[in-house]
Amino acid sequence: MAHARPAPGFANQLRNYIQLMRLDRPVGVWLLLWPTLWALWLAGDGHPDGGVFIVFFFGVIVMRSAGCVLNDFADRKIDPHVTRTRARPLATGAVAPIEALTLFVALSLIAVGLAAMLNRPAQVLAIVAAGLTILYPFIKRFVSIPQFVLGAAFGWAVPMAFAAQTGQTEQLAWLVFGTALIWAVIYDTFYAMVDRNDDLKLGVKSTAILFGDADLFVIGGLQILMLFALLLIGKMAELGGWYLASVAIAAILMAYHQWLARNRDQDGCFRAFLHNHYIGMAIFIGIVLDYTFTPAAQ
Repeated sequence: MAHARPAPGFANQLRNYIQLMRLDRPVGVWLLLWPTLWALWLAGDGHPDGGVFIVFFFGVIVMRSAGCVLNDFADRKIDPHVTRTRARPLATGAVAPIEALTLFVALSLIAVGLAAMLNRPAQVLAIVAAGLTILYPFIKRFVSIPQFVLGAAFGWAVPMAFAAQTGQTEQLAWLVFGTALIWAVIYDTFYAMVDRNDDLKLGVKSTAILFGDADLFVIGGLQILMLFALLLIGKMAELGGWYLASVAIAAILMAYHQWLARNRDQDGCFRAFLHNHYIGMAIFIGIVLDYTFTPAAQ
């Protein structure tokens, strides 16, 4: 008996779903994952719970994928008119809106299942995370600072991680959250600078439009503020030389991103956005090395 063969379009449609979830472009996963890992290691004094780590690792991938699907659903009539996004599956009609909503619901159910494995304080915070994920794709039509909402959505895993690890959200948790929020505004403003001309025509709001010609100056101020916040985190968590070295590396990377975007051309701004995840990686490596090689106080 001949075996049933997949429909000819199955592989192509699966590829479209992968593109819709941006799994082929993992930079967003890294940008969401790094602050989550900072929080897990800080909350666990360098030794996070293995089960909590696994839940957050997969939770980051699932929630980022869900956010991308909902974002493209909300922007399905805008994306065809934006150079960078006109080839997205919903914009081209390769994926139907009902398919996107079904995929979003499926990913949301997986996220609920993961959250159910956490303690009660983390579950309560997960409800806020879900609200921010749903709110962000639509907020850019109404406020000039949607990047701050994105920052809150991306950074909310931080207090969740502290709650899951320790049962509470101490002051350090909110300092790390604020740092992650500032960082998101920085890199997503670089991202928005790529689309600024298209967004102006379409009436889409962003910090790139709000900041105007002062964009790089404001980003520079936010970068300094982030470095100051990172130093405060180090002081509060009693981290030492390894961590301070990672903050110094982050400062060098920030200067490089300013140089990449110096002409405000689309390619340079997009490269600055993509390269930002190395800042998160450098800080995480500094945290891990500090806990690994700095002797604990007796």
